[in-house]
Amino acid sequence: MPLHVPPAPAPALRSVLAALGSPTAVREARTPALRSVQGPLSPEFPLPLHVLDQVAPKGRAVPPAGRAPRTRLVGWRFLIRSGDRAVAAADTMLTADGWAFSRFFEGPYLASTERALRQAETLGTSYQPRLLSVPELYMITLWLHSDTEADASEGSPLPADILVPLAPAPPGIAAHRPHGVAELLPMIGLRLAPAPLLRTPA
Repeated sequence: MPLHVPPAPAPALRSVLAALGSPTAVREARTPALRSVQGPLSPEFPLPLHVLDQVAPKGRAVPPAGRAPRTRLVGWRFLIRSGDRAVAAADTMLTADGWAFSRFFEGPYLASTERALRQAETLGTSYQPRLLSVPELYMITLWLHSDTEADASEGSPLPADILVPLAPAPPGIAAHRPHGVAELLPMIGLRLAPAPLLRTPA
């Protein structure tokens, strides 16, 4: 089924186009592939980047039944294509003056994102693709949101959503394996929960 890619804010797209048109920004980027490309570059496939702020209330490893985890939008990520391949990605961030270019990058998450998107297109359901980051675990998932008409800047994972961990994934979590929200979030919650205090021997 086709993915319903949400439109990025126009200022975010303009900031990436301006950075691509700046020899200084491209030259200073730590992306050898981006610097070495001959020919036009285009930002495509915008993905809203959300951060998982809280899986469960303090003192709990998993959210109570019916309670959605808290997320917030922190940026938009664009795949930078040269011809039919992605050579880098560009992040934008929200500032006091609006959306602004943040950085170019490449690395394992770039190829992993493309692979996860191809996987998602073979599923039998339409989704709105997003990215969900768990900074404490150095983990990013492709978040397939089941409400394809939703505002991409808002919302939390729904029971019908799918989360696909990107590689490299934390130990014990399989990269590129689609997980239901009810399966993966408790695993994340247990990893983020503080370790229990050891009793002092009497």
